[in-house]
Amino acid sequence: MHTVKAQEPMRSELSVRLEKVVLAGVMLPEMQHEDEEPLGELERLTDTAGAQVVGRLTQNAKSLDHTYALGRGKAETLLALADETGADAVIFDNDLTPGQIRNLERLLKRKVLDRSELILDIFASRARSHQARLQVELAQLEYTMPRLQSMWSHLEGIAGGIGMTGGLGTRGPGERQLESDRRLARKRKVKLREQIAEIAERKAREVKSRGSEFNISLVGYTNAGKSTLMNALTDAGTLVEDKLFATLDTCTRAWQLDDHRKALVSDTVGFIRRLPHRLVASFHATLEEARHADLLLHVVDASHPKCEEQIRAVEGVLEEIGCAGKPTIIIFNKIDAVADFSCVTRLRIERPESVELSAVTGQGVDLLAAKVAELLNERETVVDLETHCGNGRLLAFLAENGRVISQEYSGDMIKLTAAIRPCHLGMIERLTGNKVHVS
Repeated sequence: MHTVKAQEPMRSELSVRLEKVVLAGVMLPEMQHEDEEPLGELERLTDTAGAQVVGRLTQNAKSLDHTYALGRGKAETLLALADETGADAVIFDNDLTPGQIRNLERLLKRKVLDRSELILDIFASRARSHQARLQVELAQLEYTMPRLQSMWSHLEGIAGGIGMTGGLGTRGPGERQLESDRRLARKRKVKLREQIAEIAERKAREVKSRGSEFNISLVGYTNAGKSTLMNALTDAGTLVEDKLFATLDTCTRAWQLDDHRKALVSDTVGFIRRLPHRLVASFHATLEEARHADLLLHVVDASHPKCEEQIRAVEGVLEEIGCAGKPTIIIFNKIDAVADFSCVTRLRIERPESVELSAVTGQGVDLLAAKVAELLNERETVVDLETHCGNGRLLAFLAENGRVISQEYSGDMIKLTAAIRPCHLGMIERLTGNKVHVS
């Protein structure tokens, strides 16, 4: 019985783990340029979910068929392919309506999942923190609620089922259960939004409290190597796995740029083409790091044949979450695995602030640190200070948060010229007890 439980995280009942599946897709005009190999990304998603791909079928069309998404003839071909391969389920590279899923399952006599449900299944299996689990559950409810009607379609032929009133005009058990499911789902959504809002407020306060630090957020297409780069910069020990969406939970660590300065680096969930909007909305708290960062490091898998399209996909999501125009350095990662440098060379000419590196070998990491330090230099303010030689707190603060350009001793006093971030001026004035003179 497909009943929404109020107290348990809602997991996809159409799990594809350990199953044989056939992939299908209607290649719409806006999708036909995405991949050299149709359904290539869907196969990687399916592999991440733990299923075995045993067949593929595509159809080029201007729009999805109202009944089967595919045309009737192609749908029957899909049935023959699923029977021949012994597939347990069929996964579409499109988002389907509840009616299309219901019609396909009747025709194919097996489970049918669409792209969004597959991604939600992966997210549900990889959510580790309380925050990520809440966000996944909300996204699942957003996906499932419009489909509750089709979940109860098995009662359509029974008197008193959905859409049928008995001779006395009473409602059947299916309709009563459907309304109960909807009521429970609505209550749960309200509760989840309240809990996620509380987390978002705490996250915003946490990020704001780091305002005196230089905050960097790693963004990029899923499996571009963000977690590997995070480990190379900070020794964070973040999980590294050759799977899509290996990282769902934000991790923040210190990165020592040079002898005197450090930055805080945060990893984020990977992006993907046609990322379901309900997931973007649910994961706003996680993406808080990117919105409040001083700098974005956009990590690109330079070895991927479609890296340019992946760059555009990430930039689209960044615009959606309010990060358009934020200072960004493009990082062409996995440079040691690039077979054809022509695309990377062209993209670097278009983006002169970009950096080539390999997070695995460490090649180019020092160059990245120097570029970030240079950007930090441009944001610093030069100040002239005079304080007692015994003012250890001031000297320690400058060593930790700025650069001493020159110093001159005169008796018990010391004159300093230092470069600091403007956000540190207030602390400098408190430590010196004087108004700071900006050069």
